[in-house]
Amino acid sequence: MRFTHKTTKDTLTLSLTGELDHHGAAATRKAMDAVILEQQPKKVVLELKDVHFCDSSGLGLLMGRYKTALTVGAVLTVKEPSPPVARIMKLAGLDKLIKTERSVEV
Repeated sequence: MRFTHKTTKDTLTLSLTGELDHHGAAATRKAMDAVILEQQPKKVVLELKDVHFCDSSGLGLLMGRYKTALTVGAVLTVKEPSPPVARIMKLAGLDKLIKTERSVEV
């Protein structure tokens, strides 16, 4: 798991690539939180189109970033979730809590 980030105006976009699982989640969580806390954006976008796998640790990562975003007064949005991410978000009910943006509705 790796991520890149970019900031435009008041929006911080975090783009994740790889597998969102136990092995990569811990280090990624800490690094993402550091960027969110440092930049204090109004909106945090998690771009997940290049995430090939997501398990319960990945769900924990999403929930944790939702809480971190709330802490700094930001709104969290998931952008372009890959099919595995969209599926597990729906199964867990996160699709009702976290706003999702797609270029094409599924």
